[in-house]
Amino acid sequence: MPEYVCAVDVGTGSARAGIVHKSGRLAGRVEHPIVMNKPATDHAEQDSEDIWKAVCIAVRGALKAAGIAASEVAGISFDATCSLVVRDRQGDPLTVSTTGDNRWDTVVWLDHRALEEADECSATGHKVLEYLGGAMSPEMQTPKLMWLKRHLPETWDKAGYFFDLADYLSWRASGSLERSQCTLTCKWTYLAHEERGWQPDYLQEIGLDDMVAKGNLPEKASPVGTDVGRLTPDAAAALGLTTDCHVGAGLIDAYAGALGVLGGFACDLSQIDRHLALIAGTSSCLMALSPDPILISGGWGPYYGVALPDIWLSEGGQSVTGALLDHIIRLHGSVGEPDGELHGKIAQRINELRSQEPDLANRLHVLPDFHGNRSPLADPHAVGVISGLNLDASFDSLCRLYWRTSVAIALGVRHVLDAFNEKGYAIDTMHVTGGHTKSPLLMELYADATGCTVITSAAEDAVLLGTAMVAATAAGFYPDLPSACVAMKQGGRERLPNPDARKRLDRDYRIFLEMHAQRRRLDAIQ
Repeated sequence: MPEYVCAVDVGTGSARAGIVHKSGRLAGRVEHPIVMNKPATDHAEQDSEDIWKAVCIAVRGALKAAGIAASEVAGISFDATCSLVVRDRQGDPLTVSTTGDNRWDTVVWLDHRALEEADECSATGHKVLEYLGGAMSPEMQTPKLMWLKRHLPETWDKAGYFFDLADYLSWRASGSLERSQCTLTCKWTYLAHEERGWQPDYLQEIGLDDMVAKGNLPEKASPVGTDVGRLTPDAAAALGLTTDCHVGAGLIDAYAGALGVLGGFACDLSQIDRHLALIAGTSSCLMALSPDPILISGGWGPYYGVALPDIWLSEGGQSVTGALLDHIIRLHGSVGEPDGELHGKIAQRINELRSQEPDLANRLHVLPDFHGNRSPLADPHAVGVISGLNLDASFDSLCRLYWRTSVAIALGVRHVLDAFNEKGYAIDTMHVTGGHTKSPLLMELYADATGCTVITSAAEDAVLLGTAMVAATAAGFYPDLPSACVAMKQGGRERLPNPDARKRLDRDYRIFLEMHAQRRRLDAIQ
């Protein structure tokens, strides 16, 4: 009898595949890079064919690493960034690029070309905005589609399919045009808690009254973990699996991470609002679950049934975190391209400097909004600020700036948590997964700056674990998604906040909030 599933996670720069036992144990994992095109400022594009090839390479590699036969894999599911894939009526790639090249058929989640359109969506005041923190983000799909319709009318005329990336992968695997309740609710203004999910008056007001029909979007979304069909012969051959493998309706990558670390609490919903998932990598997503809807200004959601069925999810976020630390290294300009070795060297030197100067660089302050403020201000026009620079251009000056940028990232998390708890959450425990778990500096700061107990998932890859829970549900290993989550949870390692650091970080937080206020005052000067 098969006892394994395949989980596929497509991030910003790579596709990862894991073969996971139905107990939640990761048996094999492989990663393969994907390409990105940046033809203009704020434009970021990908090639969905390249993504699919990377997925196939990763799945075949993970199967080999696990040392099991393809027949032992009973289910597969996909999580992915909330990127927008556009195909023509024949299902072939269709350009989203100002270059006109059909290869670039995917608008990457972080693309901010649709800032003007996002502002127009916000100005409608429509009720869909109540579930987006009151403002539309250019990272959502309706402003991006508005931009395409206006600026690439030939693409709009030829379009036959619009997909969130996770749904595109499910379609490539199974041929099914079902769309996940997670993707449509979180990024397409579909209201899953209402009898009629799409809001025609909103779509008409923003000029997308033909979006549902043109994009072959369904009237009803499919709950996460729904069995949307088996692998097609072509997909099975490309992935190295069999046509007996069931495909589960997937989810956005950060939501998979939230499921991987919070899904195990599905057995005690009375305490679930104490827990927050921090999925931290290139950017950071903060997600909390509650049995009842909690509206948060400047947050995304509450979304109904986008991770666990019948449970509401609220999301906050930081548009750049890991990417910001890379940027700070590049900005300094003297030490080369950021990689794991360089980040480690900087962290080691920071700790040496802190041993000599515990309150390191305490006059250097950073606002980390270099790519806008996703939460809790919901201001995509916000900019980053650095205060306290001098003429020092040494490696140590980079280390000081890196450290204070890390402090700012952690204070940004506290800013979001405060907004959540002010509205009714009771968050005191934060579950961290993603690339930041490899940074001792950030893990220390997340606990000390927020005052939360920080749990690092024992799962080798909590995002893959969450997607494996979805695949196990579709495969029929468990009767429903909550049962799969409870059975496959992996626990974690606990870190308590250091009370001695609190006074210093409280002072930094007061300055952080004052810098936000000062930036607003500067922006208001005519």
